[in-house]
Amino acid sequence: MIDATRGIEAQDMNIFQLIQRNNKSLVVVVNKWDLVENKDQKVIKTFENAIRERMAPFVDFPIIFASALTKQRIFKILDVAKQVYLNRNMHIGTTKLNEVLLPIIEETPPPSVKGKYIKIKYCSQLPNTQIPSFVFYANLPQYVKESYRRFLENKIRERWDLNGCPINVFIRQK
Repeated sequence: MIDATRGIEAQDMNIFQLIQRNNKSLVVVVNKWDLVENKDQKVIKTFENAIRERMAPFVDFPIIFASALTKQRIFKILDVAKQVYLNRNMHIGTTKLNEVLLPIIEETPPPSVKGKYIKIKYCSQLPNTQIPSFVFYANLPQYVKESYRRFLENKIRERWDLNGCPINVFIRQK
């Protein structure tokens, strides 16, 4: 919860770092929105961009502007928190994952390292994990860079609604 009159403070960033370290889901609520005088779309966009910029690289989370005093959007907070919980517990079938992601991986394969080409054969979601965890099976997993893992995470987020929850991407030996 962020105070709209003060913006993001050091304590907010400490809480966010705890959320990231412990792999928790996140819904940001900007409280005291009734005290902000200028509430046009430009101000809202600026506020959202400032929050996402400070909390980068994890930027896929909902932001709700609310007021506890006037009870503005307090029920929306609960609805969004429930949706983030459902997103966190979502399971995507292996067939569906491979149908969507393998053509993308073929279009944009991992860069070769030392003249060796990395081939990702298939992927699946690990069952019974705290957060959505996806494993990609490749011939040379040790050469897959962190930037390509982020690319895979972004493609998963584009296709499926995992808004507000962290994702693990593992590359394993086939």
